[in-house]
Amino acid sequence: MTNKEVGKGKEIPEKRGFRTPGLSSVQTTSLFRAVNPELFIKPNKPVMAFGLVAITLCVGYLGYMHAMKENDQQLYEAIDSEGEKYMRRKTSKWD
Repeated sequence: MTNKEVGKGKEIPEKRGFRTPGLSSVQTTSLFRAVNPELFIKPNKPVMAFGLVAITLCVGYLGYMHAMKENDQQLYEAIDSEGEKYMRRKTSKWD
């Protein structure tokens, strides 16, 4: 058996102009790597999914709070001098 037959199927691919994505091959300072870790770390799909769900829930909760504030304007039905009914917001004596 020759060396070619022993390592058949598990050959190490030679670097023929292929580059790895990101800046891993570029010389940078430690400060640059600490400030910009997203350029050097492989993307983590579960963490991205968790972040997407968390941000979606936060935006949904803000929308819910806005809708509840609009619905809770303390409106009441008032009647003007001509007998017409209309909705009026409660006001404070301080306003």
